[in-house]
Amino acid sequence: MNKQLLRQAQQLQARMAQMEVELESLTVEGTAGGGVVTVTMTGKQAIKKVQIAKEAAEDVEMLQDLVLAAFNDAQAKALELASQKMNAITGGMRIPGLM
Repeated sequence: MNKQLLRQAQQLQARMAQMEVELESLTVEGTAGGGVVTVTMTGKQAIKKVQIAKEAAEDVEMLQDLVLAAFNDAQAKALELASQKMNAITGGMRIPGLM
């Protein structure tokens, strides 16, 4: 029984390592202002690109708010993506210390 548990733990660890690599290559987009600002980020929450429509540059305070909102939208999507990947590995079981 002990060997089987160890083997399952090793398989889970391997699948989690694979998930980490996959999250680095997947991207999500967060938007604000109806697409005036778009933030592209990896599943590991690294920002890859920020796009800002020219018309947003006229109002700096609004632009700041839109960038913040787009970042928060992208981050929420990246966290959801990571959660979905983790649930696929663990079968929805909550394991303390993971994610």
